[in-house]
Amino acid sequence: MKNYYRVMLGKGCSHAANCFHDGCIGADFTINEDLTRKLPDQWKDFNKTYIPVFLSSNPAKSKISAGLACGALWTIAKGIKQGDIVLSPDGSGTYRLGEGLGDYYYAKGNYLPHRRKVRWLNATIDRSAMSEALQNSTGSIGTVSNISSYRDEIEKLMADAEAPVSILTGDNTIEDPYAFAMEKHLEAFLVANWNQTELSKEYSIFEEEGEPVGQQYDTDAGTIDILAISKDKKKLLVVELKKGRVSDVVVGQVLRYMGYVKDQIAEPDQTVEGAIIAIDDDQKLKWALMSVPSITFYRYQISFKLVKGC
Repeated sequence: MKNYYRVMLGKGCSHAANCFHDGCIGADFTINEDLTRKLPDQWKDFNKTYIPVFLSSNPAKSKISAGLACGALWTIAKGIKQGDIVLSPDGSGTYRLGEGLGDYYYAKGNYLPHRRKVRWLNATIDRSAMSEALQNSTGSIGTVSNISSYRDEIEKLMADAEAPVSILTGDNTIEDPYAFAMEKHLEAFLVANWNQTELSKEYSIFEEEGEPVGQQYDTDAGTIDILAISKDKKKLLVVELKKGRVSDVVVGQVLRYMGYVKDQIAEPDQTVEGAIIAIDDDQKLKWALMSVPSITFYRYQISFKLVKGC
């Protein structure tokens, strides 16, 4: 089954026109070597080798930034397969569609030297035609993101079908209740509305050069839904989202993520905490959290109403 990726072609789409002209996608990340025959099948193996390389040329960057950069580079160079579809913004609110064609090649000395051949299709998607959840997923993550969970919507947009219709609300606290239909939509909604949450008083979603990159952060321990950092930079927060009622099993999952972050990502002077967000809990979860004060449970509430038309 083909996958779908959003790929940013340079900061602020600065190389989009060149890539459209040259039939390619690419990345840089200041790793100045040919990666042919150096791309393992797993991104984790690539990261182990190239995070130190990235940090040596970017000493001011954090371990989080290094992991995201190397993971994005591996995805562009290896993870995207022939036949997969890429959506790349052109900087004017429109996404060009392309089909992956060839294997990795190195264009030494050129813009975005780590490249893949792409056949750009004679089709575009207006950002305004996307559902809010898809807009959030294509607009809030760094260089590359897997948006295959929106396969059905993307294929409909590609075929010029009607975009899904959402239920509008008169409640200012819930901008789009349709976003709660699936767990991935809950995540996109929370990221888009972070500043209206209790967590935003102390934490910000981890950013790199002003762009949130702490969503769906891949680690050897699993994929963290949201990685946040306190405004004083002294704490990292692992956020796990669950649709519906949640039980004590999730505590072990969050502790595993927290342990990885503490061991592999956090600086020596940073602490790590956890947050579980779900619509409800049970007694087992309450008992488990009594012994783990570093993890906090939050409930989310859904409120919307229908307004009769004329």
